Amino acid sequence: MVLIPIEVDNERKEMYVDKELYNRLKTTIKPKLKKKDYDWVWIVDGGEGSGKSVFSMQLAKLVDPSFNLERVCMTPNEFTKAIIKANKGQAVVFDEGFTGLSSRASLTEINRLMVSLMMEMRQKNLFIVVVMPTIFLLDRYVALFRARGLFHIYTKDGRRGRWIYFNNKSKKLLYIFGKKLFSYSKPRSNFRGRFADQYTVNEIEYRKKKAETLSKKSRSTRAEAFKRQRDILFYIMDKKLKVNQEQIANYCKDLGYNITQQNISIAITEMNIQLIKEDEKT
Repeated sequence: MVLIPIEVDNERKEMYVDKELYNRLKTTIKPKLKKKDYDWVWIVDGGEGSGKSVFSMQLAKLVDPSFNLERVCMTPNEFTKAIIKANKGQAVVFDEGFTGLSSRASLTEINRLMVSLMMEMRQKNLFIVVVMPTIFLLDRYVALFRARGLFHIYTKDGRRGRWIYFNNKSKKLLYIFGKKLFSYSKPRSNFRGRFADQYTVNEIEYRKKKAETLSKKSRSTRAEAFKRQRDILFYIMDKKLKVNQEQIANYCKDLGYNITQQNISIAITEMNIQLIKEDEKT
């Protein structure tokens, strides 16, 4: 481990860094980011509480000393804005893993963002770290072709601070052969190391931002659940109870809810499509 000076909120600090990792960042990654139309994408995965977010922010700070909390993104919208606003050579961390990145909708969004923002990321020579529970839940394009390597964070005897690294070639083999059992045993990792539990952004502000994002996510999830329940009731009234859509709109109006017949029709149609798709899967 080597001590590297960093600055957090205008305060000088020192951070312990794995020596081999630091040398690779300094001699290989940073020089490559100066090439024309060249970016660098790393995946950092690991179990809950393993320290993957802390480690990801350390990587970003080592590559980009100007890295700060503004470029720690916890939603697809924040990630898009950060990429557009970023200056040449800067680092951006997409840390959405704790808000349900394993869901299919979120995974598809990550894949779509990586494709749509590719040109912007390359023209600006950006250093991107995507944090998630496991690479095996990521879409093939990002996992196999967009990411240049994977850090798998793990704990030992309940202690945080360990990682193994798979380069581009071994990462592809890992994704292909390890996905069935979610195993990181084959192929062998290229090298391994440790990291200290040190934040490279204001820890209090980071935790506050994380809590606010989780709160918004929870409210959004509940709203989506309530909407589905409402739409199911509309569907049952229309298809099963044979109450026409005009009558449903009138019932809602009598109870003080002004829902137009057109919106009820849209809700029923969307629910019908969803039910057909769900039936096809089973």
